[in-house]
Amino acid sequence: MTDITLQRLDDGFDRWDELLELILASFAYMNGLIDPPSSALSLTPQSLREKARGEIGYIAFDDDQLAGCIFCRPEPDNLYIGKLAILPSEQGKGIGRRLLAVGEATARERGLDVLRLETRIELTGNHATFASWGFLKTAENRHAGFDRTTSIEMRKILT
Repeated sequence: MTDITLQRLDDGFDRWDELLELILASFAYMNGLIDPPSSALSLTPQSLREKARGEIGYIAFDDDQLAGCIFCRPEPDNLYIGKLAILPSEQGKGIGRRLLAVGEATARERGLDVLRLETRIELTGNHATFASWGFLKTAENRHAGFDRTTSIEMRKILT
């Protein structure tokens, strides 16, 4: 049986190409399904490195394989959860829940009692998953140039 471990992204991390591949593989099912296309498609290894410097990132490893990631960004009244990605072959192992638990701990450490995320309107499976993890829909949003809802905001109040 494999052992899932979590590690905070720091300057010692040097597997940015693999991390980008993980995110792109995790988000690939969205290609052609969501409009506008995912911002993940514009990421590069360098932009991920910069993202990790400006946000709080964690990687999940299954032995030595990158299995998942999460990026957290403190905001005035919440912790924004972004780029929660699990390698498709690793889904269903509880990695997403473990990464989200790290996000919750990160929020508490910063005195924040709300997690916030956004998910595309078309991704109803994601809506259901996040709802099962305690998130509630709080807003509908539009990307610039769109006259229809393109994403929803969900929040989880930490107790």
